Amino acid sequence: MPRVIEITDFSAPELDIYARLTENQLVNRADPARGMFIAESPMVIERALDGGCVPVSFLMESKHIEGKGRALLERCGDIPVYAAELEVLTRLTGFHLTRGMLCAMYRPALPSVRAVCAGARRVAVLENVMNPTNVGAIFRSAAALGMDGVLLTSAGSDPLYRRAVRVSMGTVFQVPWTYFSQEVPWPEQLRSLGFQTAALALREDALSIADARLKAVERLAVVLGAEGDGLAADSIARCDYTVRIPMSHGVDSLNVAAASAVAFYQMGPMGG
Repeated sequence: MPRVIEITDFSAPELDIYARLTENQLVNRADPARGMFIAESPMVIERALDGGCVPVSFLMESKHIEGKGRALLERCGDIPVYAAELEVLTRLTGFHLTRGMLCAMYRPALPSVRAVCAGARRVAVLENVMNPTNVGAIFRSAAALGMDGVLLTSAGSDPLYRRAVRVSMGTVFQVPWTYFSQEVPWPEQLRSLGFQTAALALREDALSIADARLKAVERLAVVLGAEGDGLAADSIARCDYTVRIPMSHGVDSLNVAAASAVAFYQMGPMGG
């Protein structure tokens, strides 16, 4: 059973995880095996546990220990549960807890690109997508619309940042993902695994996203670029197709998360 510890000292070092460590400090690049992330809300925590993530401790409203947190705590064995009333927790963390519950967890070991792509027919590629909200929303669309995996460049935002995890509704624990290695350009890595690549870019000579040739591709990677700048020119040049979403009313582009939902539906397994 978990060990419930009432919070009496805001400066206690065991609360640093929740109150004082930055996202980059939690990652712990000097000792990746001890790197952590924060899952927020019962549903997200449950999906993280279902995905095999190992819990370190909980921070929650006292009322949830025998309420909506009880089933989660029963899964987690003898770990610390730091508890207080909501007003106290809000002062400690500096923000209102989503559904009154946080869980610190160890970061899972990431699979290889080859492992993510094994058996996959449709994957998403995020090149330098920087905003955690966008990353989380893209994962949610990828899960909802049947994408088999997500592959990221190392310069983009971490899918396990707290905001990305929360916006994804925990789907970062359901859709396989990893980072590309930096030794070989990512289009070549995908090509060696039997994928063709479709880059979303605002080019006049681009194919319509509804082009039937795209649906006919056996293994396709849907490639999305950074907010504002979009995909790098050399990345587009290395892709097999350049694709754009037809638009009206003079609108020339969508937010990358919105564009991902359109692209995953049209070019993914659920498209017409």
